[in-house]
Amino acid sequence: MEVGESSGARLSEEEIWAKLVPPDSRYSEVNIRSDEILVCSEIRSSSADKQEWCKISRNSDLCTATMQNVSSHTILVNETVVHDEDTIVIKCGTEIIPGPDREGYLSYRFKVMPSPEICKKKLNISVDVEHAKCSICLNIWHDVVTVAPCLHNFCNGCFSEWLRRSQEKHSSVLCPQCRAVVQFVGRNHFLHNIAEDILETDSSLKRSDEEVALLDCYAMIRSNLVIRSGKSLPRKRAHLLVDEESDDIDLPCPQCGTELEGFHCNQNTVHLQCQACGGMMPSRTDISVPQHCLGCDRAFCGAYWNAQRLTRSNFHPVCSSETFKPISDCSISRIPEAVHEKNQHEQDITKRCIIRMGRTLQDVVSDWIAKFNNREIDRTRMPLNHAEMITAATYFCNDCYDKLVSFLLYWFRISIPKDLLPPDASKREDCWYGYACRTQHHNEDHARKRNHVCRPTRGINM
Repeated sequence: MEVGESSGARLSEEEIWAKLVPPDSRYSEVNIRSDEILVCSEIRSSSADKQEWCKISRNSDLCTATMQNVSSHTILVNETVVHDEDTIVIKCGTEIIPGPDREGYLSYRFKVMPSPEICKKKLNISVDVEHAKCSICLNIWHDVVTVAPCLHNFCNGCFSEWLRRSQEKHSSVLCPQCRAVVQFVGRNHFLHNIAEDILETDSSLKRSDEEVALLDCYAMIRSNLVIRSGKSLPRKRAHLLVDEESDDIDLPCPQCGTELEGFHCNQNTVHLQCQACGGMMPSRTDISVPQHCLGCDRAFCGAYWNAQRLTRSNFHPVCSSETFKPISDCSISRIPEAVHEKNQHEQDITKRCIIRMGRTLQDVVSDWIAKFNNREIDRTRMPLNHAEMITAATYFCNDCYDKLVSFLLYWFRISIPKDLLPPDASKREDCWYGYACRTQHHNEDHARKRNHVCRPTRGINM
């Protein structure tokens, strides 16, 4: 049976960690699953008989193996002669000939299959724990943020509290470590992963659940923040056009120096940078209009400026309200590219199913948003942040809406009985690795012949 491979597969007895690959496709590959295996395969090009000729044992570095000659004659490994019962270390790319010369014998290439364990083994970074500590609380970073321009790192909760107190007492926010004026702060996902690895290695460095909960309570930095200093800047009204010959400093936020809807920025106002247009807006907690997409935690200005009745001008960029709005107000007319793991064959089947039902894509998505809102759908695999908090009234950016549609169309497809699928789709067998199959991305024949809109039955923990 033809099967795919799961990109999320964990090492198990059934997983292939290495292969002996003949250059001639007429001969079979030798799949190596266990840490020690006695190889029995074809050795001569003139005979289909299989013989035991070597033993391969996996080494602790996971990237090499030790091969022992168990045949009655010598074999060649990268032109090196290996006698009976002798051993030699082989690695990915090693050429092995199961005989004393090339004439009349097959040749194999030893190939190590990629796996999470191998990748982790190769990426062995040495980090001094002292360099991974927040200088405010003196513990390993938790939800680490980086400030600029000095690039020092702190816990999100620690720096958020420092930021709050600094803005109450001072005109500028200084770095707690070097006292440089902070102009920008953002979450650092790379250092966050390093901190997690350190805590996994040494559990004694972990904080108590109460401490973590307190830090999370203080944390207010969810996306990149631009922090204004107390420096006096020229004021310019938002609706005026910029004079190209003027030496005035252009204010990036329309509310800096201009009052809109009863609010204007002061010297200590923290600003958010919109991820769609790059424009600035004040970070506000005193309004009901969301400024962050709940699905990705990124900042978007469309809803905020629309509530302020501000439109785009040559002076400042402002997003259309279409870039950030409630899920229930979004519309869709095409199947997003990411649907069904970008498998175009599955996308076409879904499209035909919708047409056969006499419905539109918008009809189907609206129905499943209602099911989603009523919590009739398992959200475990939902590729969005804060999955349990999302409702039809949640504001989403366009990218997150496409991800939500992709998630819902998966549930739509698996809800359709096989006998109601198009004839060419209903006869297909399920791929063992289901939606997690990676072969579907590079093998058109496999992507077409097997159903991938299903749960994996092997290769990953269910």
